[in-house]
Amino acid sequence: QELHVERTLERGLVGNVYLGKVARVLPGMQSAFIDIGLERSAFLHVADLWQRPLEGESLPAHRNGGAQRPIEKQVFEGQTLMVQVIKDPIGTKGARLSTQISVAGRMLVFLPQDDHIGVSQKIPAGLRDALRERVQQLARAAVPEGKTGGYILRTNAEDASDAELAEDIAYLRKTWARIREAATRQPPASLLHEDLRLLQRVLRDLVGEGTQSIRIDSREQFDALMAFGKEFMPAAAARLSHYRGERPIFDLFNVDDEIAKALGRRVDLKSGGYLVVDQTEALTTIDVNTGGFIGSRNFDDTVFKTNLEAAQAIARQLRLRNLGGIIVVDFIDMTQAEHQHAVLAEFRKQLARDRVKTQVGGFSPLGLVEMTRKRTRESLAQLLCEPCEQCQGSGRVRTARTVAYDVLREILREARQFNPREFRVVAAPAVIDMLLDEEGQHLAGLSDFIGKPISLQAESTVGPDQYDIVLL
Repeated sequence: QELHVERTLERGLVGNVYLGKVARVLPGMQSAFIDIGLERSAFLHVADLWQRPLEGESLPAHRNGGAQRPIEKQVFEGQTLMVQVIKDPIGTKGARLSTQISVAGRMLVFLPQDDHIGVSQKIPAGLRDALRERVQQLARAAVPEGKTGGYILRTNAEDASDAELAEDIAYLRKTWARIREAATRQPPASLLHEDLRLLQRVLRDLVGEGTQSIRIDSREQFDALMAFGKEFMPAAAARLSHYRGERPIFDLFNVDDEIAKALGRRVDLKSGGYLVVDQTEALTTIDVNTGGFIGSRNFDDTVFKTNLEAAQAIARQLRLRNLGGIIVVDFIDMTQAEHQHAVLAEFRKQLARDRVKTQVGGFSPLGLVEMTRKRTRESLAQLLCEPCEQCQGSGRVRTARTVAYDVLREILREARQFNPREFRVVAAPAVIDMLLDEEGQHLAGLSDFIGKPISLQAESTVGPDQYDIVLL
């Protein structure tokens, strides 16, 4: 299960191609800031620069992982570059760019600057060479020798006919021709090509033979997707249906409930155990707890079964929440090595179904499992939520007693600087109750000490740890 969200006014940028202008080169960071017409400049690292080989050098030496020429010898301020967004802006970070352009189709990804043909690792090894040869022949038939470009065969290409592959090649080359033509007309910091909208991307990337039906509750979106499907994916278009039921489609399939769960810290497991998910700026931590699970006489077996269930649930939550970056999982401590191996194997098995690249390490000496998941877009929480105004995103507010003491100290400071007739405290009801009851003696003593009356005013609209001292 996956959850994809796209707002009309907040569409992602990944896949978009721009004519950028180099705003600044930073040799110390081996990176450059590129103006692509957005509010913040985008980021280009030397590793994401497609490099032509120097005379006498071979191209592979300059691909990722090989030797790289310094960025200051490749780009300069004011230079125009065709760039593609490979990572959306997240938080205060701008979009990440690459100069290696790729155009995705249904079965193929076109790499116009390259010359090799790659194959998805999900296609059986025994079929890869034959598929690679077929695409090479079809590409040569479509364009002159030496101008074929490179291709990556997607999973959908496994059972594709030559006609379908040729059609995809033609579509991709037309798209690339339009991008190149736009680059000759548009000024720097302009959009040259916008990736497909969410519905079209879902049809292109996610729909396969195992997809039984695709239901859409908007007539307008249904018609648009049907037209796209008939032109590019006839088999998928046949699975489309317009949902006309009176009950909202999200209610029908409990989508709202699942979204609410995916935004919470706690995820309950069927066995009675639970996960606690905490997302921070640096990393995401996931803690596994047995909770009320007492389904086994043997404690080791209880822990093992809870961890196995947690491994499945964590993989699902990573997809639903679109969590990326560094992730640390704290499984319940297991004393038997075979249990650790089994849990790790199950975790990797579940993650293998993820379309996003993941890497999982083993158990650390502290019993933690460290992993990474490629981050290209904002997480679900970043997309749907914003920091709490009361706690500023910390998840905590000060207690009523703590705020009451702050109020008393603030009144004392104000009394030394000003000489009003009266001090009035405006605060949340819980704080006022604390000042009236448990801290009433201290409040009266302070009033006597400063020689001024102190009145209290409860306001439910005031935050739990906010207050105001009014001088009357």
